[in-house]
Amino acid sequence: MGKNIIAILCFFNMCTLYPQTIEIKVKNLENEKAFISSLSGEKVTLIDSVNAIGKEKFQFNLDKTKYQTGFYRLSFDKNNQSRLGRAQTEWIDFVNDDQDVNITTNAKNVMDSLQVISSESNKLYYSFLKLNKAYKTKTELLQLVLARYPKDDVYFVSTQNKLTQLQNEYVKFVNVTAQKNPHSFIAKYIKSAQLPVVDISIPLDKQLTYLKIHALDNVDFSNSSLINSDLFTNKTIEYLTYYRNPQLPLELLEKEFMSAVDSIFNKAKVNRLVYQHITGYLIDGFKKFGFDKVLDYIVENYVIKDDLCLDGKTEGLIKRRIEQAKNLKIGNTVPDISLTDVAGKEVNLNKISAEKILIVFYASWCPHCKELLPKLNELHKNQKEKKFEVLAISLDAIKKDWTDIVKNDGLSFLNISDLRGWDGKAASDYFIYATPTMFLVDKDKKIIGKPTTFEEANELLK
Repeated sequence: MGKNIIAILCFFNMCTLYPQTIEIKVKNLENEKAFISSLSGEKVTLIDSVNAIGKEKFQFNLDKTKYQTGFYRLSFDKNNQSRLGRAQTEWIDFVNDDQDVNITTNAKNVMDSLQVISSESNKLYYSFLKLNKAYKTKTELLQLVLARYPKDDVYFVSTQNKLTQLQNEYVKFVNVTAQKNPHSFIAKYIKSAQLPVVDISIPLDKQLTYLKIHALDNVDFSNSSLINSDLFTNKTIEYLTYYRNPQLPLELLEKEFMSAVDSIFNKAKVNRLVYQHITGYLIDGFKKFGFDKVLDYIVENYVIKDDLCLDGKTEGLIKRRIEQAKNLKIGNTVPDISLTDVAGKEVNLNKISAEKILIVFYASWCPHCKELLPKLNELHKNQKEKKFEVLAISLDAIKKDWTDIVKNDGLSFLNISDLRGWDGKAASDYFIYATPTMFLVDKDKKIIGKPTTFEEANELLK
């Protein structure tokens, strides 16, 4: 009995002393050094580097006491580790889950020549990638045929049967082949990452509605370990595509995305870590593509309301956006502003006695500002009775840039600046993160409106 216990202890000690080995062989590779990174959504974090053995083999270990189970990347250029906008020939992703990994490929055609010798998890992962690509391509083509071909034709029936066969094969791989070890990381990943399978009995014109309701049904939002993969970001962007309609004007498209965001967050809230992970990704994405109203919607209805703690991506201007939404709500009193105009005369917000004051933060390099300011100027000049004042604060850092726009546009309203750009006191006090930004206040300097366009400002000023 004692000998058995010692043997078991020795076995576990051996497992700890000798962690799994990762070996990736890349033929025709010019680089003799590669870089190891962990993946979490779109975030790629460099953790180590490794030199090639004999110019084409990279061999290393990932200590399980330091590195979590999940997706990792071996990239061949330290500065090109992100997947955004680059071909996947510059890296190889693999699943790290305590199994030895052995992958071979050719640098001239990484994906097509890639072979997984071990582990089983990586075999399943790359089989899933290939299956997904083939399934998506084939089913989309078959759906096009079914949408246009006469239903009473024998070819229509055979096409339906082929589509059903593809769906059955796909579902079998996801639910049977990939689930031989259902508690493994890769089994849970594939279960959640599977593409939605739409029953062929649902008409084509009803399928989008079905997808909006059911596309996230298989995603396990409660499993925070899946953050260490591309799962949640991929499923989020996949789901958003169901709401993307290029024919819609921006305002309606933003409303569609807001509806999509609600559906995603209602699912994600089951796990706070997953919720925060997806929120950070969406904030970064909508900021990148200029959907400001969707970004504000997320900040006000989710980040602030649920007091979410986000990572470094939300620092800087995004953090200001959050603080502005928290501190400068309708009904709040705004901070005083005291700066000089182009003539060097001091202007003080609290000393302006107009019934309404439109506070505008702008900059000479902002194209939307160049459209807004002349319109506001005409509105201001054409008042029959002076009921409102405009206080414009320039975020320029060069005086000539500021004074030129005042002079060239003939701006007649109050115009001030400290020429400190985003670092100025007024910009900081008002948490300015974008231009133009407007606040409409009453005579007591309480916020009565936060217009985002000239049309909204015009309505409020009436």
